[in-house]
Amino acid sequence: MRLDCSAPTRIDLAGGTIDIWPLYLFHDGAQTLNAAISLRAHATVEQLPGDQLRIRSLDTAQSLEVTHWSQLANETRLPLLARILGFFRTGGLCLTTRGESPAGAGIAGSSALAVAVCAALARWTDARYTADQLLQLAMNLEAQAIDVPTGLQDYRPAYYGGIAALELRADAVLRVPLAVDLDALERRVVLAYTGDSRHSGVNNWDVYKRHIDGDRRVFDCFERIRDTAAAMREALERGDWPLVGRRIAEEWENRKRLAPGVTTPTIDALIARARAAGALAAKVCGAGGGGCLFCYADPDRTSAVRDALAAGGATPLHYRFETEGVRWTS
Repeated sequence: MRLDCSAPTRIDLAGGTIDIWPLYLFHDGAQTLNAAISLRAHATVEQLPGDQLRIRSLDTAQSLEVTHWSQLANETRLPLLARILGFFRTGGLCLTTRGESPAGAGIAGSSALAVAVCAALARWTDARYTADQLLQLAMNLEAQAIDVPTGLQDYRPAYYGGIAALELRADAVLRVPLAVDLDALERRVVLAYTGDSRHSGVNNWDVYKRHIDGDRRVFDCFERIRDTAAAMREALERGDWPLVGRRIAEEWENRKRLAPGVTTPTIDALIARARAAGALAAKVCGAGGGGCLFCYADPDRTSAVRDALAAGGATPLHYRFETEGVRWTS
């Protein structure tokens, strides 16, 4: 018996970090905007005899084997996968994973992987989870694995695909699909890996603590980030592409003010190259400090922007906006 499951990663367009509970509760009208992309995380489950468990990560070339799920409780090798597999308390299987995105890219590769693995193991064990329950489980298990709070936005694109707003309210968290011309947006966005891996928890945890401690500067930054997300949502739905570019630039300026580690000399140099080649705006995906950079340009300038980023040492990534979320290929 074999199951194959995959889930897409995402580009965060606006409103990131404010989606970490309870930060959004302090900013009425908070929302995030994100779009699923075709760089997927994959999970394969295959049957083994007895209670034996085997985990293989093709990306990291790491593996581990145990004779019973209870041995995974404090496992430090492949902690996310061990944590998820231990939660399901099952045996007699081999879990193999791989990702199409670079490690530490800032496009929610680990969250997409958590969703894919949770979905695969839920089906394998015949666990009946609703979508919201599965997403909550993936988020909580990843938080346990990385020892810092995780945001809400990364799991929805992996499960549902598409482009959406996540409205963060006191009474509910609502995913609202957006009516956006994805082909037109795709022609304007260049995605590239900077070459510097990053750990989102470092920047996010620093910002989180400062916000909770009452840092007024951080609070005001989040107010501006919230307002920019609302304005970008309106521009996207209207198809006002010049205004979308201005909002992306505005989002990046506000995000850089959150913490010194959000940008780096490498990122600044790459953005300067992209700008010189005709980019209208650029921002780092996720919490910053490295990872992927996405640049926004008129369609007739994206090729030049891509070449400029490559000349600066970045690796342009081939992707499509993805309308399908969790996918089964068994």
